[in-house]
Amino acid sequence: MTTFRMPADEAEARAVQDALRARVVLDEPGPPPGTGRVTGVDVAYDDERDLVVAAAVVLDAATLEVVAESTAEGRVTFPYVPGLLAFREIPAVLSALESLSADPGLVVCDGYGLAHPRRFGLASHLGVLTGLPVIGVAKNPFTFTYEQPGPRRGDFTPLLDGDEEVGRALRTRDATKPLFVSVGHRVTLDNACAHTLALARDFRQPETTRRADALCRSALREAIADGRGPAHGSVAD
Repeated sequence: MTTFRMPADEAEARAVQDALRARVVLDEPGPPPGTGRVTGVDVAYDDERDLVVAAAVVLDAATLEVVAESTAEGRVTFPYVPGLLAFREIPAVLSALESLSADPGLVVCDGYGLAHPRRFGLASHLGVLTGLPVIGVAKNPFTFTYEQPGPRRGDFTPLLDGDEEVGRALRTRDATKPLFVSVGHRVTLDNACAHTLALARDFRQPETTRRADALCRSALREAIADGRGPAHGSVAD
């Protein structure tokens, strides 16, 4: 069981990010795209009930067939603060990952890794805590700037914080909005982009994200319909 202690306030949360950031591994290429297993993780919230549901879906990287999946629900115990969203999501995500019946392989987060004000978004945080290779694939550029990539699938431009490249704006479908890919842990940026393209065969979003998003939303609807609240969750406070 991966241990996670919720920080008491925003200052402590930032200190945790700063301390763990030094453990991010940037000099490993990561698994080759299209091989082994790859896992999508995502979360859904019900703010009225302070309920969060996380989903983890393992796919065969070659066929994109589902190998295993799991969900976990729990209480939201940290406020919404931009740059600190990982603390709202990680307890449930860790629980979902640990409930899987198959090795997750590479993990794909619907969020950020190095493309973060303190270079330690959800993908990096999750990677350091689990030791797994993790990438972040987001739908918007957060606070960073970029030039529009070319119109064809595979075109990309740097995602920039000043002169520093923190990720890439990557076109996964011809003439559609780009996604924003960043390294989390134990994967290079080139490989992170290659994985994203391999997983986005038919849609703009990687299949990992699509599957995890659908599963966590379905599980949240079921929890609400059953009248469940955080007291029934599987994630400890």
